[in-house]
Amino acid sequence: MIQLLLAAAFLIASHYGISSTPLRRWLVDRLGERAYLALYSVIALVAIVWLSIAYARAPDVELWPFAPWMALVPLLLMPVALIFLVAGVSTPNPTAVGTPDMLDPEDAARGILRITRHPVMWAIALFAFSHMVANGDLASLIFFGTLAALALIGTHLLDRKYAARLGPDWQRFVSVTSNVPFGAIAAGRQRIVFEEIGWLRIGAAFALYIALLLLHPWLFGVSPMGAVG
Repeated sequence: MIQLLLAAAFLIASHYGISSTPLRRWLVDRLGERAYLALYSVIALVAIVWLSIAYARAPDVELWPFAPWMALVPLLLMPVALIFLVAGVSTPNPTAVGTPDMLDPEDAARGILRITRHPVMWAIALFAFSHMVANGDLASLIFFGTLAALALIGTHLLDRKYAARLGPDWQRFVSVTSNVPFGAIAAGRQRIVFEEIGWLRIGAAFALYIALLLLHPWLFGVSPMGAVG
């Protein structure tokens, strides 16, 4: 379990200790933007691989007993997470890497961004939370909890970074969007425009969902559908 805790700490520290501190600017000034992104990607990959290996090797310490309803949580939340993921990576977003200057204050919040301005981060968070519930052991709590923390802390750090970088344009974008999914819609500051998301993205998300259901026993040794029954 110590190895898993160290890997979790390394992932958090390496991610935010570089990207959200003056160290990022120092590295970019000396390496250039592309070399910095390449180095950062390698460190992030090493951190994720280490965390995954440590999780697979961690002892089984049960925190709460399994009940069949728990398996329903990821089955119900993962389609939403995958829609957020697919739509998030395929929709222009001012917070995406390499596109900090694309913000059009008159037409920035489109598609999935009307639901949340951080769809990919929330996709990771929903994935992590749903799998914490379904597993109920200490190693899973550390592993998925680390991913959830990484995503949710990341939404706030991105907001802070782009508020400083883009100023009033960012504030106008924030005024018509929300961090928490559906928050701006519930507050009457935004509405869903289904045509901007489109059937293609939703279809791709559900195709990915079906593929993950079919491959889950082979990849992870557990059938999500079998756990329900």
